[in-house]
Amino acid sequence: MRPFPAAAAGLAAAVFLTGAAEAMTVREFLAIADRLPQNASAVLRPDGRRLVNEVTGVVSKLKDEQAADVRAGRRPAHCIPPRGTGISAPQLVTRLRAIPPARRDMTVAAAIREWMAERHPC
Repeated sequence: MRPFPAAAAGLAAAVFLTGAAEAMTVREFLAIADRLPQNASAVLRPDGRRLVNEVTGVVSKLKDEQAADVRAGRRPAHCIPPRGTGISAPQLVTRLRAIPPARRDMTVAAAIREWMAERHPC
């Protein structure tokens, strides 16, 4: 009888999908970043990859939103160049740390969206 592995697989899928649907807050991002070594090996750690994937996903989503606005004839909130945002990891962390503690429960996506609107206005 094999109901346990099937149930375990279903539970694992549900946990994975639930985790993927939750947006990371600036507070969570900074807490994870603070635990990582401040060198290139940070991206080799699971938490480092998680932060890289979060930012990469957010930037991709913002570029998709920008393209959708252009296709719909709307003025985008930001005009990120095709070659990328031009931001480094230290710049990003500095920017996120500059957000007042009272606002750090905003999502990383909202924080980067605000920054890109300032950095790359249309």
